[in-house]
Amino acid sequence: MSLIRSILHMAWILITVIPWGLTLVVISVWVRRTPLWWFAVNWFRLVIWGTRVILGIQVRVSGMDNLPQGASSPAILLSKHQSTLETLLLPTLMPHPLAFVFKRELLRLPFFGWSMARLDMIHINRESRAAALKHVVAQGKRLLAQGTWIIMFPEGTRIARGEKGTYQTAGTRLAVETGAPVIPIAVSSGKCWPRKGFIKVPGVVDVSIGPPIPSVGREPKELMREVEAWIEAEMRRIDPEAYV
Repeated sequence: MSLIRSILHMAWILITVIPWGLTLVVISVWVRRTPLWWFAVNWFRLVIWGTRVILGIQVRVSGMDNLPQGASSPAILLSKHQSTLETLLLPTLMPHPLAFVFKRELLRLPFFGWSMARLDMIHINRESRAAALKHVVAQGKRLLAQGTWIIMFPEGTRIARGEKGTYQTAGTRLAVETGAPVIPIAVSSGKCWPRKGFIKVPGVVDVSIGPPIPSVGREPKELMREVEAWIEAEMRRIDPEAYV
């Protein structure tokens, strides 16, 4: 049954992304920035609806009151990354447009990548870490000034359930440079949507949004250690069976 559900959900994604992606590319000639972002978010909501109805995956969110208030309040979201689910889910939860930091190769994906290219995101060349970091800081400053929040996965890639990757400091460097607070996010998506597996299983995914961590006067490495400590401790709280 899980295999059938997973096949149907993948079909749902493909059926919806083609018309949505083509429409976004066309209207991006006239519509830009914030309105275009919310048009894209409606597709994310469609996929999450399918995730709930087809796959039987429910989402339980806590800590929404920790998000900064106000149309111009900046934030840098640093999230645990276990599967594709949080990439699709988090934009539907946030009150601000988001800019993901992602590898440039994703722009080549048909329809989805083409749509990403038309949105104001930060795509980097991973082969040059120094140049990538400079690009993240420069573009991050510009986007934060426009009211867009930056979202990054500090471990850099999807991490298997119950494991921990190396937390990179690009996000906290941007926070220190801009004075924007860091919002740590723990996500237990791996127990329903495996990192590399095709088959998804029903269950409840917890999303825990932590309190803002000030960045003013901080040192990036020390700030990232605090972010890492909060996320990893929270992961053990929301998904304790993964850390037995």
